[in-house]
Amino acid sequence: MGTFFYVVLAFLIGVLVGWFLWGRLRGELDSLRGDLDRTRSERDRLRTDSDRLTGELDACGKTRADLERRLREASAAPAAGSSAAKPASQAPAALMSTPATAKSTKPAPAKPAAAKAVPAKAVPAKPAAKPAATKTSAPAKSATSKPATAKPASGSASGKPDNLRRLIGIGPVNEKLLKAQGVTSFAQIASWTAADIKRIEDVMNFDGRIARERWIEQAKLLAAGNEKEFAKQFPTAGTSSNS
Repeated sequence: MGTFFYVVLAFLIGVLVGWFLWGRLRGELDSLRGDLDRTRSERDRLRTDSDRLTGELDACGKTRADLERRLREASAAPAAGSSAAKPASQAPAALMSTPATAKSTKPAPAKPAAAKAVPAKAVPAKPAAKPAATKTSAPAKSATSKPATAKPASGSASGKPDNLRRLIGIGPVNEKLLKAQGVTSFAQIASWTAADIKRIEDVMNFDGRIARERWIEQAKLLAAGNEKEFAKQFPTAGTSSNS
């Protein structure tokens, strides 16, 4: 009877010890599974950030290529203008030289040389100076009037640019790309049309991101100064920066 009691007691102790060890091992297993899930989510987030940065890098490359092309065109334009201006300035000189030579040859067969030499010297000098003055002054006026027509900006109403990084989805790189396109204020983003959105997304290599992150809705609230509604609808944007 005593032996049976000891066997039952040993069995119960073994069951308790096994149950305790199984509970510990199961807790460790659940902890490892949780760590594995967190690692996978972190990996997915890093992949998403990598894809986003790659897209922004491609957009920067396109913007750089576009700026370099514009710079080459701008540097080629003054050279073409100067080459076109030189023949124009040389043409009056040729026209001026022909009357002088023609009139200088005419007084030779005339007998009274002293009487005909006076009109020959006085007539060509004054008309020759006036065309040169008028033709040189005309390019100067057109050159000064061109910058006045090139000044209008792309639509910013105020002179001081807004902090575009307050919008969700706009970081330092996107802010530089938008400023390169002339977008510097919330009011401009709030007034974007479908064509503007397509143009911006083509330049920045986005695909529906502006609509997904609701840039226009955010910009409308900030442009109207409705900070409370902006903080209510977009709490993750913060209040001063979105970097």
